[in-house]
Amino acid sequence: MLKQNITNLGIFGHVDHGKTTLTQMITGKFTDEHSEELKKGISIRLGYADFTLRKCPQCKDEKAYTTFKKCFYHNVDTQEIRKFSIVDVPGHETLMATVLTGASLIDGAILVIAANEKCPQPQTEEHLAALDLVGIKNIVIVQNKIDLVSKQRALENYKEIKEFIKGTVAEKAPIIPVSAQDRINIDVLLKVIDEIIPEPKHNLNAFPKMLIARSFDVNKPGTEINKLVGGVMGGSILEGMFKKGDEIEIVPGIKIKDKYEPIRTKITHIYRGNQEVDKGTPGGLIALSTDLDPSLTKSDKLVGHVVGRPGKTPPVWNTLKLEIHLMERVVGKEETIKVESVKQNEPLLMNVGTARTIGICTKPGNTSEFVLKLPVSASIGDKVALSKQINGRWRLIGYGIIKE
Repeated sequence: MLKQNITNLGIFGHVDHGKTTLTQMITGKFTDEHSEELKKGISIRLGYADFTLRKCPQCKDEKAYTTFKKCFYHNVDTQEIRKFSIVDVPGHETLMATVLTGASLIDGAILVIAANEKCPQPQTEEHLAALDLVGIKNIVIVQNKIDLVSKQRALENYKEIKEFIKGTVAEKAPIIPVSAQDRINIDVLLKVIDEIIPEPKHNLNAFPKMLIARSFDVNKPGTEINKLVGGVMGGSILEGMFKKGDEIEIVPGIKIKDKYEPIRTKITHIYRGNQEVDKGTPGGLIALSTDLDPSLTKSDKLVGHVVGRPGKTPPVWNTLKLEIHLMERVVGKEETIKVESVKQNEPLLMNVGTARTIGICTKPGNTSEFVLKLPVSASIGDKVALSKQINGRWRLIGYGIIKE
């Protein structure tokens, strides 16, 4: 019997290590070209690709695992087991927004490491540090491109990986040798994913909360007034559910004079993938079509905002008090750079859910206080990724926990 909950998998790793090819081999979709073509021209170009895990009733062990409707070996119909949504983590600029969202959103992670390069590469180290930072513990490591190296080099690379993950959240993660290009060991990988990454449990009775990752105007130029449709928001629901016709509130909202005011509107349609549905639940990507003026949602204007029921959204913060947790050194750099304490008036890039803002430190210490350039909506206890500009680039230095 097919389980109804959708498990979100984050796929991490250094550029060119084969994340996209691996995703395509599992799901049949390229996430870098991927867009969910929704009704009325709605397109959400995020690195999401859904797949259903299946098993052949006649095959044994890992050979039974597939994502195809027909078994290659027996030409019989396979049985649906679980639904997954792969989130292909983007590059440096938006990495932390995705990963920090993942503390609540991603149920497990696939870390892709190429066998034909020395481990770790800078971005591999950065991605693992991010997973370690937020405590995503359900991790499977894919040792990719084994078709390009000798057996001896594959074993050397395996030892490099084991040394790299020692003392991290991924220390006990299984390492699966794979050739994504040739589909070697994909069945083994699917079996391990099913075993290592449990199906999530969501509280559908909680007040619903969705993080906005895209927002847009889907009307084409020249559309007649009576055919215009309202603004659309795409993102992931963390808890609860939204139904067609629900009244919703969007925070922080829009700036009126010197103050941000929540936006209230109504859900007119809900889409999951290319299908319209009556309700939106956690897992995968959801698009909410509303009766908002589309000028409010065009060009990703509402990215980083939070959707909830009126009066039940998380607080909006113009200042933050954070319990600071810093890393010992900056990752992703060949040279060793020690992370120093946050200083008075120092600007830090902060990622809170899908929101990004700059915080200026007004009171440094183990619990530091910051004034924000842009307000954010978040709850007490939420984690905030902290990055510092080093050699012209924002580098992850730690995280903070929001305090009262």
